[in-house]
Order: sequence, then structure tokens, then C-alpha cells
Amino acid sequence: MHLIEPILSGDRLSLSRLLSHIEADTPTGREALNQLFPHTGNAHLVGVTGASGTGKSSLVNRLALYYRNPPEDVKPKRVAVVAVDPSSPFTGGAIMGDRVRMRDLAGDPGVFIRSMASRGSLGGLANATAAMVQAFDAAGFEVILIETVGAGQAEVDIARLAHTTLVVEAPGLGDDIQAIKAGILEIADILVINKADRPGVEITERALKGMLNLAHPSERVFQHHGTLEKTQSYQRETKEKNVWIPPIQRTIALEGDGIPELHDLIAQHRSHLEISGILQRKERTRLETELDNLLHETLINRWRKSIDAETYRKLVDQLLAREVSPWQAVDRLLNGGKP
Repeated sequence: MHLIEPILSGDRLSLSRLLSHIEADTPTGREALNQLFPHTGNAHLVGVTGASGTGKSSLVNRLALYYRNPPEDVKPKRVAVVAVDPSSPFTGGAIMGDRVRMRDLAGDPGVFIRSMASRGSLGGLANATAAMVQAFDAAGFEVILIETVGAGQAEVDIARLAHTTLVVEAPGLGDDIQAIKAGILEIADILVINKADRPGVEITERALKGMLNLAHPSERVFQHHGTLEKTQSYQRETKEKNVWIPPIQRTIALEGDGIPELHDLIAQHRSHLEISGILQRKERTRLETELDNLLHETLINRWRKSIDAETYRKLVDQLLAREVSPWQAVDRLLNGGKP
């Protein structure tokens, strides 16, 4: 219990040390996470993802500022930011670890920013991200903003971790819409068009609405006895079935324009999740995914310790010589190196 008492009482230095243990996957970090887990499950996890150049960091900065300085009738919330940055190919460290665009948050005791390197994680989320989020949750941060690497199609991982996922677009990136790439539009709970003062914002918004209409048409048309018939409004059906249709919000993060409206949309989505019962199902899926990932990593590490390094090297040589296929190599490795 002595490991977690300072963290539960709000000691920032102890939390910072724990986060370092978590990222390094030390026994101390694991034991602290075991003790902290009963104190989790209260924070709202907000994922922020999208292509590079859309202004995700600036948007996260402004959102955090608004959570800390809301209108007078709204209570400020403690905010943690987990920024998963690209890894340096030389050191493995976070290339953008200084978070210079978040300097406005410096000195606020109600904000904690942590950068971490993706270390080659394809989903834009480092392996330790879920554990780091758990530590912030237990430490009493009410909103955790998770900004991911602009990794394109593989970023669907964020939808498994976050309760609310913001997909950020911006005009003038070369495509009418970056989100048309497989898997990106489908994960959005809220679509954000940042840098909305740029030319082409109307084209981007029109493209987004077109994509949403394909997924959530306002009315369905079918052919009956050679004539076109229309059904009742699909929007009304989806409301009755508690289906959330992603809204589109324009923002200019550098100026703070659209941030209050985006804050309200995030709150509305949270309310929708709670009322519809989806929040509990999302949490179950998130924990199942975390369990599967930990099980996979643990079993791989345990197996590697059980196999002789020379046996592994010889099988790789046989693969290179095309003497065995990858499937045959796996069978042999699972059989102790024997055919």
C-alpha cells in the first residue's frame, strides 16, 4: 500500500516516478498498478487522432485549457494528457517530447502532461499507454486526453482504449478528406475540422457529411413494383435506438474558436454512453483488449525464455534458405525445435 499512498494523495513527483516505472515495465511499476487498479474506472478517456498536420497537439492544448478554465457555472476538471509521439530511430525516445505547443499548460497543478515514444507500435499507441492511463485515472484526473501518432489506418487502436474518439481533419492536406482511409471515419465519435480558417473548409465539411450520409442516411430509398419508395426518417429511428451519429465541429485551435462547442459535444457523448448503457460495454471491451494484449506479450516472453537461442537462429537460417516455410518454423519452435 505504501507504493500508492502518495499517488492517491496527489503527489506529482511520486506519480512521475511511477510513470517512468510503467514505461520501463519494471516490477515496481507492475506492483503499483496492481494496487492502484481498484481505484480506477472514474476518468473520461478522450482519444484525439488524425493525420499529421491537422493540429492535434494545438487542439489538445486548447481543450485542456478549457477544462481548467470553463465558464463560471462549470466546475474545472483535473486533466491528464498522454501524448504518444513518434520514436527517434536512433535513441528510441520521443521526437517531440518537449511538447512546446502545450506550454500554455505549464505550471497548472491540475494538469499533468506525459510524452511517451510509440517505439514502433503500429496502432499509434505505445504498449504502456493503457497502463499509464490507469495510473492517471487512479490519481484522480477526471479527463484523460490521449493524443496519438498520425499513423493513418492503424489508429483504430485508439477506439478500443478511449470512451470518446475525436478524429481531426484539416482543409488543404491534398485529399478532399483524409478520413476516407479505411478504418478512420468508422472510429470517430466526433469529427473535428481544425484550422477551419483555411480555404477549402466547406469542401472538407461537405465530404465528411457525404461520408456520414452513406453510413447514416436521413431516409432510405428502395424500389417497389418499379417505383421508388422512401421509408421514414432514419434519423428518428437511430434516436429511438440510441445510435450516436458523429457530429462535425469546426475549430481554430490556435485562436480557441469552436473549443467550447467541442467541449459540450464531448460531454453530450459521455451522457449518451451512460444513458444508453454503451459505456459499460465499452469498458468491458477495453479491459478484454488490455487482457488479451498482456496475455499475448506474457506468453511470447515466457516462450522465448524456454527456447534455445541457437535453435531459433538455425530456424531463421533455414527460413532464409527457403528450406522451411514460416508456418513450419512456427510448428517446430512450438515443438522445441523438432520437426
